Amino acid sequence: MVPPGRDLAVSRQDIDLMRYSSVLLLLFPSGEQVYTCLIKRNASMRYHPGQISFPGGRIETGESPEVTALREAQEEIGISPLDVQLLGRLSELYVSVSRYTIFPYVGWMNYKPDFNLNPDEAEKLLLLPVRKSHLTITHSLMKTSRGVMEVPGYSFGGEIIWGATAMILTEFLDLAGDSVSVISQ
Repeated sequence: MVPPGRDLAVSRQDIDLMRYSSVLLLLFPSGEQVYTCLIKRNASMRYHPGQISFPGGRIETGESPEVTALREAQEEIGISPLDVQLLGRLSELYVSVSRYTIFPYVGWMNYKPDFNLNPDEAEKLLLLPVRKSHLTITHSLMKTSRGVMEVPGYSFGGEIIWGATAMILTEFLDLAGDSVSVISQ
């Protein structure tokens, strides 16, 4: 899921400039399916404007990555951190374009949240069924800060999920496969 010519290693000159962020891959049931939510970032955002991402953002001084993921999800999509059970963390990922290392957390809610988008940060909410068999890898031309690139990703809901978001989603789907389901009680 890595675009051509993309290096995920941190270069020596970037080590001192590196910043840290966290995202939340939130799982929740709706009917017989398990979903996650993605947002389309506001076009006026400084980093990755208009791109599809998991809720998340920069880790503040003195804040743990877990707290950041939950705080940012509350700020961007209006869910209470008290309602999210953190299940674990996926592999950290360095994004050289923005010099961010991302800590992706997986969380669970027992119900479909009443989402409340913050329009300053999110233009659109995408509810994605978490089934590997529902997604196929596509290659799309995307305008980036480094010019137009052909990138691998997923097409869903009229949007392209690519870059770090696609890498995080792919890791989760590779680990979970089609075994993510709602257990009836």
